[in-house]
Amino acid sequence: MVIPWLGIPLVSIIKSLQPTSKAKYVAFKTLHDPKQMPGQNRSVLEWPYREGLRIDEAVNPLTLFAIGMYGKTMPNQNGAPIRLVVPWKYGFKSIKSIVSIDFVEEQPQTSWNMFSAEEYGFYSNVNPNVKHPRWSQKKEHRITGSLLDRLNKFDTQLFNGYGEEVAHLYDGMDLRVNF
Repeated sequence: MVIPWLGIPLVSIIKSLQPTSKAKYVAFKTLHDPKQMPGQNRSVLEWPYREGLRIDEAVNPLTLFAIGMYGKTMPNQNGAPIRLVVPWKYGFKSIKSIVSIDFVEEQPQTSWNMFSAEEYGFYSNVNPNVKHPRWSQKKEHRITGSLLDRLNKFDTQLFNGYGEEVAHLYDGMDLRVNF
């Protein structure tokens, strides 16, 4: 989905926190409050929700800490008070309701990767060339509000169309293995 997010580049936050050179990754955790967030009562995932990025991904100018959307303050259902936005990755990398950020040396565990590593790789870059076990990623459809949405199919672009801005982050990596 194309959303007009309001926020600040994550690099601004990272610079102000001054992580040491030992930090190779940024680990995020979400609020764990099943009373306020009843979906957390389901046992699909281990709570709190966890996500992570490499430092170079986190400091890319496209990576945002969003606090609003469509010109308004972020609604609860969209991740208030703050959420991560990483537009070249699948949506589950954009963790909502962040309450903790840690700089770590080792690749952090992520919720969906812990749940099903063969389906949800750490990197989770949009890559139509990686076959998902349960659905195709080769085509996408634009949500327009029309009943004909499913007919508006387009080829999915590598890195969600942001290849020029982010492909260099993955030079030399096998993007089929590191999905």
